[in-house]
Parts: sequence; C-alpha cells; structure tokens
Amino acid sequence: MVHSHTISLPTKGNDDMQDVTDHAQDALRDSGLSSGLLNVFVVGSTAAVTTIEFEPGLERDISVAMERLAPRDAHYEHEARWRDDNGHSHIRASLIGPSVTVPFMNGELALGRWQQIVLIDFDTRARDRTIIVQVVGE
Repeated sequence: MVHSHTISLPTKGNDDMQDVTDHAQDALRDSGLSSGLLNVFVVGSTAAVTTIEFEPGLERDISVAMERLAPRDAHYEHEARWRDDNGHSHIRASLIGPSVTVPFMNGELALGRWQQIVLIDFDTRARDRTIIVQVVGE
C-alpha cells in the first residue's frame, strides 16, 4: 500500500535549512502503516533533502562546506546561458540529492537520536517548496 502526502513550505533560499521530521512523522501516522519505507522528496532542482543533526552549528557548517564545493561567485555555464544567478544552487542541490528514504517500524521512523530529516533550499531567493512524502508498507 502507498500513501502520498504533499507539504508546502515557505523558504528563505540561500542555504535555508528546515527540519521536516515532524511533517514526515505526521504523514506516517496518517498512513496507518506500521512498518515499511518513507520517502521525502523535494520538487525542484535547487533544493535538497538529507538527514543531519539539525542544530545551528551544523547549519552554518553545511553552508560553509557548500561554499567550498560550489562557490556562489564562480563561473557557471548555466548562468551564462540563462542569465540568472543560481548555477551554484543547482550544483549544491545535485550533490546532496532531492530525496531521502527512511525505514520505519512500529509506526516510528528509524532515525537516530540526533538525526533529523531536513530540507535545504539553495536557491538565491525565497520560495514556496513542495515536498512529497510517500509511505510504503504494511
């Protein structure tokens, strides 16, 4: 059985990180399933979903690490072609990926004590992000 849930979240862009664990747990609870897999997917090519310990130090660390890997002020062919400013946003999002899958048992996500599911918006402006949560199980 598959249950799908759609969540809309406003973001600030520029590496804005938001904890979406409670949204995922709510979708799991609404599904009525007790064991299986839960997938969290962000629609769009300039945002990503992953797990991390959601705390201010690591929020800054992710931003610093991404700046090293895909600097904002580097040359991007995407920007030259489309005359926009978010080439680094696409690269950063592709490095992390648009989704994460978490197993669940007894109706609870199998996350570690200090592990949360987060959305990171790498775009250069505020956006309304759509997140799809799909729950598969029994």
